Amino acid sequence: MLSKLPVSGQGVFVFTCDYEKPARFQFMDCASMDGLLVEFTKQNVLVYEMKSLQPYIDENNKQGLVNTKGAYYWFSLDNHNRRLYAGIGEPRIETAIYSYIFPNKKSFEYVHFEEPVYKIRIIKDPITQTIPMIVKDIHDITMDDIASAKYMPIVNLSPTSQKLYNCIAGEKFFLEPEFVQAIEYSIKTPGKWCHQKLIEKSKEFGSDPLETYLRITMGQNNGESPGIPYVMEIWPVGHYSPIHSHADSDAIIRVLNGEINVKLFPFLCAEKPFGEATFTKGDITWISPTLNTTHQLRNLEKNSYTCITIQCYMYEENSNKHYDYFDYVDENGQVKQYEPDSDMDFVQFKETIMNDWM
Repeated sequence: MLSKLPVSGQGVFVFTCDYEKPARFQFMDCASMDGLLVEFTKQNVLVYEMKSLQPYIDENNKQGLVNTKGAYYWFSLDNHNRRLYAGIGEPRIETAIYSYIFPNKKSFEYVHFEEPVYKIRIIKDPITQTIPMIVKDIHDITMDDIASAKYMPIVNLSPTSQKLYNCIAGEKFFLEPEFVQAIEYSIKTPGKWCHQKLIEKSKEFGSDPLETYLRITMGQNNGESPGIPYVMEIWPVGHYSPIHSHADSDAIIRVLNGEINVKLFPFLCAEKPFGEATFTKGDITWISPTLNTTHQLRNLEKNSYTCITIQCYMYEENSNKHYDYFDYVDENGQVKQYEPDSDMDFVQFKETIMNDWM
């Protein structure tokens, strides 16, 4: 099969393959006279010039295909910077296993591949730098922020993510202090709603009663998201989610109270995370169909306060594949489906909690 690169000389080829066979494909020019031969083996990544068979060897590359369920791979071609990258899972610097600076610029136009290589997608922009997790508004971001790539400018996210951000990032979108106190009281007091609901959900994902959280929804499912698009999630101290993925949706997450620790995984059944960050009150992070999509959230045991977040999900405008579940890894390492249901509507929840507290 032949797929055209969106921009000549650059792009990221994301694919799956059969672990038992080497994954081979080529980047080629219009005349199919010049190109790069790429091969992922169980041991490493091999790259050769098509004409001369000159190898592009990364001496530090000691990894190739992995025998793990759900693994996928990527290869990035960057003609402007003469840089090649290859990796496992999410296409980003942090998951790269191969890197090489090639000698001369070449404007390749196509990717050619055959079974057992299966294309997932081709991304227009090549891999060039680390990707910030915290989003900043145009009025808050500085020149130093841009130069250091410390924060993600909101305008660099998709129109769908910008729409979600603008719904929950305003100054008046906050929890009143007495409401937070009422939630804490309800969590800690036997017989109150939060305390009882956490007991009911204590085996939601497995045997650990801390592997759960409360989902308070806002509005209705309009068919644009996996579940109801706006969800206030309540994380008592020590509570956490399973490792899970987000169904190819965009998402914006804002911390409304406390802090949340996030571990990022290259794919759903990966053995270890590639990144970790802690977000505090006011921080906003993001998810796209290709980045930050597989993670685990936890309110660390060292913290003193319940963490409360607002999670907003929506499929992109051109998406025609709506999946109404989140996939997660259970305590036995098996992938399971979770339907993101509601524990209570926000308006009813607030009335219940405040009545219990008064």
